[in-house]
Amino acid sequence: MNDSLGITGFGAYIPRLRLDRAAVVAATSWADPGLRALGRGERSICDWDEDSVTLAVEAARDCLTGRPRNRISRVVHASTSAPFADRQSSAVVAAALGLDTGIAALDVAQSQRAGTSALLFALGSSQVSGTESLVVAAEHRRCKPGSNRELLYGDGAAALTLGKEGVVARVLGSASRTHDFVDHYRRALDGFDHDWEERWVRDEGYLKLVPPVIAEALRNAGVEASTIRHFVLPCIYSRVREAVAKEAGIAAEAVRDNLGAVCGETGTAHALLMLVATLEQAAAGERILVVGFGQGVDAIVLETTAQLQRLPARLGVRGHLLRRTAERNYTKFQSLNQIVQMNWGTRAEVDRKTAISAAYRNRDLLAMVGGRCTRCGTVQFPRSNLCVNPGCVAEHSQEAFPLAETTGRIASVTSDWLALSKHPPQRYGMIELDPGTKLMMQITADGGVEPAVGMPVRLQFRIKEIDPMREYQSYFWKASLDLPLAEKAS
Repeated sequence: MNDSLGITGFGAYIPRLRLDRAAVVAATSWADPGLRALGRGERSICDWDEDSVTLAVEAARDCLTGRPRNRISRVVHASTSAPFADRQSSAVVAAALGLDTGIAALDVAQSQRAGTSALLFALGSSQVSGTESLVVAAEHRRCKPGSNRELLYGDGAAALTLGKEGVVARVLGSASRTHDFVDHYRRALDGFDHDWEERWVRDEGYLKLVPPVIAEALRNAGVEASTIRHFVLPCIYSRVREAVAKEAGIAAEAVRDNLGAVCGETGTAHALLMLVATLEQAAAGERILVVGFGQGVDAIVLETTAQLQRLPARLGVRGHLLRRTAERNYTKFQSLNQIVQMNWGTRAEVDRKTAISAAYRNRDLLAMVGGRCTRCGTVQFPRSNLCVNPGCVAEHSQEAFPLAETTGRIASVTSDWLALSKHPPQRYGMIELDPGTKLMMQITADGGVEPAVGMPVRLQFRIKEIDPMREYQSYFWKASLDLPLAEKAS
């Protein structure tokens, strides 16, 4: 690949809620005592209003911190847990980010290496066009109760921008091979994965299929295995990463932590999530080997540049690991994942049909774009033909003003136990954003702290409501408590 082509930005999102694995073991090990060996640490979990689309939006926002969005010409979304079988997730992501409608959008799915495959596709497209691509990989992994996957998996997302300007990690070479090797599978209408025997997956899959692709990628890159400083290979099986590294001639100390103790394995997102965690700690001039496994193998060789230290600060993997709320209620976790159906009473029986045509006409709202009066400077949401400032009331004077990246504070708050919420109580209040805009918004419930007047908030893209009758869900922005980061990730 062209020496000037590579990663120009990176970001991540890990949901704030973290399920204590000991709580899972306490609830399920009566059926399988072997689960007790997996009862240490915690895994990330989605709240009821998060899915692979909202995770992807948040990771992309983190990636684009301090960077212009008008350079992006394509968005690629990778996931095996997309909420719609026939609605493009990448289009929703692009709309939420306020990207131009002239971009290209693509969804990649049906393999755990969809994240690395999306990365390779976008690199090829950027190589030809010379424009910048945004790749997001996200996963909301539902697991069969009482399975070891319930303990080993996690929810999360990672995002990368790719191009030729401001490259922080240039691509030296890559290789891919495709094999119909079935380590697990899920039919189109199934809720959970069906797994195959671990020894078969380890010995015939990882240990036989991965090393030849690594060797080919290193040859294509023109580098020796001994020069790899960071080796990224997602795998839930113990000692496999180390065995593959040894077979490939990579030093044992190069094997990167798989984040299993603090996050869990995030499926299609995990190779990119581990890559982001690596880039956060890497120095200039270090070589990284990233491998994706699933119905074949992708291997990508990268080398960091001095530009890495010039990127604006972002939360990334480390920041989101510190931004956490402990959850120890196993039944609540099952409810948030819609595996256990709680009784919400008659309040859940209201018809929640979404006016899709109205949503399309008001699509600027999905990107949280307001209006700023060019005469008096008042910022309002939504944008209208009349300035809301009583001292101005100018007509047709407003220019577009994005509000999604602004922060604010709670001016009033209500906790409503009568309104329907899958994570009660329903919290909402008057939010005053820093431009002076005031609007009534829902407040997310995953902060672990009771919202109060004066608390700082940031906006997050979430599921607004779900219409179970028509199996449709709508999205919008909510206020999330901007709490101080924990001292350390547990």
